[in-house]
Amino acid sequence: MTLIDELKEDLDEAVRERDEDLRDAIRLILNALQLAEKELQRPLTQDEELQVLQRERKRRVEAAEAFRAAGREEQAEDEEYELEILGEFMPEQLAEEEIEEIIDDVISEVGATNIRDMGRVMAGVMHQVSGRADGSVVSQLVKEKLA
Repeated sequence: MTLIDELKEDLDEAVRERDEDLRDAIRLILNALQLAEKELQRPLTQDEELQVLQRERKRRVEAAEAFRAAGREEQAEDEEYELEILGEFMPEQLAEEEIEEIIDDVISEVGATNIRDMGRVMAGVMHQVSGRADGSVVSQLVKEKLA
C-alpha cells in the first residue's frame, strides 16, 4: 500500500468521524503528494514521498515560527497540529547522539580535518540519515565537529 493510499483511507475515516481538523491536515499532505506525482507524471518512490513530506514539514515549522513572531498564536497552533499529523507518516527521527555517531563515522571515512571538508561529510551523513534527521540540525553538528 502506498502512502497516498494510506492517506486516502485515513481521510475517509476522518470524514466519517467528522474530524474537520484531521481531515484538513490530511488533505494538505495528500495534495502535496499528488501534486508531486502529477509533476513527475508517474507514481512516487518511497524516497520521493519522504522528500515531499520533509518539504511539507519544513514549511509547517517555518510557518508556525512566522505566525508566532507575528503574534498569531492560533495560526501557529494550527500549523503545529498539521506538523504533528505529518509526523505520523514520517519515519522516526534520530536522536542527536545517533546523528553524532554517524557524523563521526563519516568524518573518519572521508578523512575530514577542517570546515572545508564539510560538503563531503554532509553528503555522506545525509545519505545515511535521509528522512530521519533535519538537514539544519545535521549541518550544525557537522560544523561543530569540524570547527
